[in-house]
Amino acid sequence: MSDLPRKAVTRTAKLAALPLSFAGRATWGLGKRIVGESADLVSRELQQRTAEQLFKVLGELKGGAMKFGQVLSVFESALPEEIAGPYRATLTRLQEAAPPLPPSTVHAVLAERMGEDWRESFLEFQDEPAAAASIGQVHRAVWKDGRAVAVKVQYPGAGAALLSDFNQLSRLARLLGPLNPGIDVKPLIAEMRDRVAEELDYGLEAAAQQTHAEEFAEDPDVVVPWVVHQCEQVLVTEWLDGVPLSEVISDGSREQRDRAGQLLTRFLFSGPARTGLMHADPHPGNFRLVPDEDGGWRLGVLDFGTVDRLPGGLPPMIGVAVRMTLDGEAEAVYQMLCEEGFLKDKDDLDAAAVLDYLLPVIEPAREESFEFTRSWLRSEASRIGDLRSPARQLGKQFNLPPSYVLIHRAMLSTTGVLCQLGAEVRMREELEAWLPGFLDPSAETAAAEVPEQATADLPEQPTTDEPAEEPAEEGTAAAVPGEA
Repeated sequence: MSDLPRKAVTRTAKLAALPLSFAGRATWGLGKRIVGESADLVSRELQQRTAEQLFKVLGELKGGAMKFGQVLSVFESALPEEIAGPYRATLTRLQEAAPPLPPSTVHAVLAERMGEDWRESFLEFQDEPAAAASIGQVHRAVWKDGRAVAVKVQYPGAGAALLSDFNQLSRLARLLGPLNPGIDVKPLIAEMRDRVAEELDYGLEAAAQQTHAEEFAEDPDVVVPWVVHQCEQVLVTEWLDGVPLSEVISDGSREQRDRAGQLLTRFLFSGPARTGLMHADPHPGNFRLVPDEDGGWRLGVLDFGTVDRLPGGLPPMIGVAVRMTLDGEAEAVYQMLCEEGFLKDKDDLDAAAVLDYLLPVIEPAREESFEFTRSWLRSEASRIGDLRSPARQLGKQFNLPPSYVLIHRAMLSTTGVLCQLGAEVRMREELEAWLPGFLDPSAETAAAEVPEQATADLPEQPTTDEPAEEPAEEGTAAAVPGEA
């Protein structure tokens, strides 16, 4: 039924070939240098060939390999420019497209899940996918009531493929790590593997997306597509036109990039406060700039397959710790990090050194506005990742409690996107408005209460063909989920 490579031995062989290919190209590069070719030219060609093969293998396999490639693409801003250049365009392609499945496979899934008469639900259905990504692909269509919709179809065998990929990627973590110095790849892979079950459940995704669509229905800054229909392996949402964030990054005006950065930051911190959920997969393929009636821009948000369930909003401890760090309260910050389990060898650390380690990381919150740049992120990655750096040695003493894993991933990924945008953002303004504990000293007592992650009540999953309680705003039809 499917052309998706599903057999573990086949997928493992493809992934295992990556480091062997890297080694082969290194030998080829050495040979080119021996015969007198420029080291810079050879190195650039070597990197380009590596990037192209990386896209080819990860794109063909989809599944966990594709997901991992998309996460890598967010962090390319942290790479030195001479290394990042050849990878940037190739990895960014993973955010918007991948080799598609044939129409016959897609039709078979729709017939199995929606019934043999599935075409009666649509006035039009485009066989050519509008987007293809890690566990499914998106087709543009017209629903039977005339609405333009995005039809997200899960790849057959996606679950088995994801598990197989993450097992293999864990074995290759040491070899893949150098692509992103300063980022510990193995825990990232483990965290992603732990979340695959939720991403495969389109019912959970539909519920999370509908919650956001209802909450942001009248919002002047954010638009979320309404859910139209959901069943196993198929999710239909309204279509959302707009400028993909990847295009804003590459060709957007200063105004567009700053607007996108401000709205992305606002959504990151306001979402948990307003919905009890946090969008935890913020890569450029999941966002659009959508024109509004006044000639401005709203942020279109897509793909709610990975969300953190925070019924009380973000933990107040985060806001309290950031505020105290900015105020220079070294001992208080140190004590809080120890109590919350963020520090391992408590007796061997100096509170002032911990404060010095944290201050550059939260620099964007210090100023009224902060310009996120690739050079700033590279300097931070170098400071923390350099083997000779005292910051790296201190960083080894930090621990990430399980309840903060997705929060950390979302914030780190958002920072990567802001640096890709080169956006100037009023970060402090958003923290003051939405981050619990940042302005309220009384929140220090509540900071000790870490929220349960998986206990939030989900709204009833939408399973009918009827539109949500409120119709979508005219002209804001929904979008191509960039991460299918």
